[in-house]
Amino acid sequence: MSDDHTHVQEFFGSRAADWDRRFPDDGPAYAAAVAEVGLRPGDRVLDAGCGTGRAMPPLRAAVGPSGLVLGADLTPAMLQAAVRAGRDRDGRLLLADVAALPLRSRSLDAVFAAGLIAHLPDPAGNLRELARVVRPGGVLALFHPIGRAALAARQGRQLTPGDLRAEPNLRPLLAGSGWNTTAYIDEDARFLALAVRAG
Repeated sequence: MSDDHTHVQEFFGSRAADWDRRFPDDGPAYAAAVAEVGLRPGDRVLDAGCGTGRAMPPLRAAVGPSGLVLGADLTPAMLQAAVRAGRDRDGRLLLADVAALPLRSRSLDAVFAAGLIAHLPDPAGNLRELARVVRPGGVLALFHPIGRAALAARQGRQLTPGDLRAEPNLRPLLAGSGWNTTAYIDEDARFLALAVRAG
């Protein structure tokens, strides 16, 4: 396991048990973001870096009983917290690294990724892997329940020009990874970037 993986697992593993209690009001923001993805009944969607599975109930509601919802996370403690919260009833949970997903190419209609991009060790390569598992024309949603400035303030840091989620950085990163950006929203109340898989 790489140092990056170990760091991510240690960071999130130590916070998994009370993660949902720390952010109890995020549910409506997740539901609103999922609604903007444009999922249809029967679609197949991955919650990449699903954590405690907070996106899984609205994803299940969007794709209906005939759809497929997968939640993949690198941290066992986060998946255990998702099970304790009953979110395994909304989809299948996988202990998996988004850098090497155990999924067939072009097998999904969409990927929803909340808070994921800042934790990717190889953002371009990891976004290419997400593109691999999505059909052409499928959607990627990069989401955070608060915007970049609000998150920086919460963490006691300044925004920097190198912030990966800044629009001038994110658009070319997505384009070079097989995605065409269709929407970019960065407000205090939310961050949402939508992209469509090219070709």
